[in-house]
Amino acid sequence: MKNRHLPLVAGLLFAAFAARAELVVIANPAVGPLSKEQVADLFLGKSSAHNPVDLPDASPQYAEFYKKATGRDVAQVKSTWSRIVFSGKGQAPRQLPDSVAVRKAVAADPKGVGYVEKSAVDGSVKAVLTLD
Repeated sequence: MKNRHLPLVAGLLFAAFAARAELVVIANPAVGPLSKEQVADLFLGKSSAHNPVDLPDASPQYAEFYKKATGRDVAQVKSTWSRIVFSGKGQAPRQLPDSVAVRKAVAADPKGVGYVEKSAVDGSVKAVLTLD
């Protein structure tokens, strides 16, 4: 009976850990340093200087990233992108399934910028901003 709840407890602990993992904005090594304002502009469609890559909007990192980088919650971000897409002024950042996919996409694109947990950063990309 106790073992039936073990996966649920493990899942909750993992979710809590994932929600608290330190996020970093990563970029292709060809990209220079980025400020928090530049990152916010990039991920809210106000700048097209780089190619942003997102995690899935259902992931806890998505909500945490947008709250810390832009000060907006998920509903506000979706509303912003709906307005931009509907007006034909841009497309929302491409969403990839996990941090490994985001890291690979950023490493392969000289203008690539994304965000992942700090533990997912390797030598193929560089951390340009830590979100506390």
